[in-house]
Amino acid sequence: MRLATFSVPAESSAARVGVLCEGGMLDLARCAAAVEPAEDAFAHSMRALLEQGDDGLARARRLLDAAARDAALRGRHSYALEDVRLLPPLPDAEKFLCVGKNYRTHLAELKRTDLIKELPEEPTGFIKLNACLVGQDAEVERPVDVPRLDYEPELVFVIGKPAYRARREDAFDYVAGITILNDLTCRDTQKREVASGSRFWTAKNAPGFGPLGPYIITMDEVRDVYDIWVTCSVNGEERMRVNTSDQIWKLPDIIEHFSRLLPLKPGDMFSTGAPGGVAVGKPNAEELFLKPGDVVECAFEEPAMALRTRIVAAR
Repeated sequence: MRLATFSVPAESSAARVGVLCEGGMLDLARCAAAVEPAEDAFAHSMRALLEQGDDGLARARRLLDAAARDAALRGRHSYALEDVRLLPPLPDAEKFLCVGKNYRTHLAELKRTDLIKELPEEPTGFIKLNACLVGQDAEVERPVDVPRLDYEPELVFVIGKPAYRARREDAFDYVAGITILNDLTCRDTQKREVASGSRFWTAKNAPGFGPLGPYIITMDEVRDVYDIWVTCSVNGEERMRVNTSDQIWKLPDIIEHFSRLLPLKPGDMFSTGAPGGVAVGKPNAEELFLKPGDVVECAFEEPAMALRTRIVAAR
């Protein structure tokens, strides 16, 4: 399944939980009220759905199957994609942890800059704030004092079950699905933060610096998370194409490491780092940094999904 948080601007700005279906986006709450009137109301948010664990996902699947069989039901409770606004699929994660320096290709390019001071001996990184998250086709302002704005397409794991002191061999049991993050970064600010030893990373948390989605792809649709081609294009020009097999710390390492001290909950997320190919790592970096008017597309080739963002001037 491809789960989404969406709104229907013609009706209201209220966020709804949906699933991609034939012809559009199925409103799961409305479909549930029609198909299962005696059951409890469907989860009011993606996080609430994930907190229901396997039962919640199974219910979403039943509703999707019912709509697939019944064109009239689907017609009453779904919307054409052009009529919906795709919001960040998980706008309210309790924890959004980002692992840095996690691709061999990215580590190699960072070594050619002044953006790395040490080589990690275990998974390390920073926190992405919910306030910076935006959805599909969002317009993101480049701050006035940020001439070096960079793109970072990243594979994100969405936690579906509580995990504390988890064993590495059980890591995938805790995952509900995957999505895409474009970890937009102010390289000038990042340079100063690295030099000072700061781990807060304001460089990555300005408004709009967390395009996320557009969907959560459930794990039953993912053949191999470590054989996904991650791409990034700017104005249609491909800037990178790297396979997730290049990652240094895999999910078992990440889950085992962070859950030693942090109890993980459904709806928490792990972003697994940028591949090599970001602007700052290239000899012609200055001409590649993002500018107002640029359209950035971060994508997976299989399972296919693309996240688009437009960069605009500060208002």
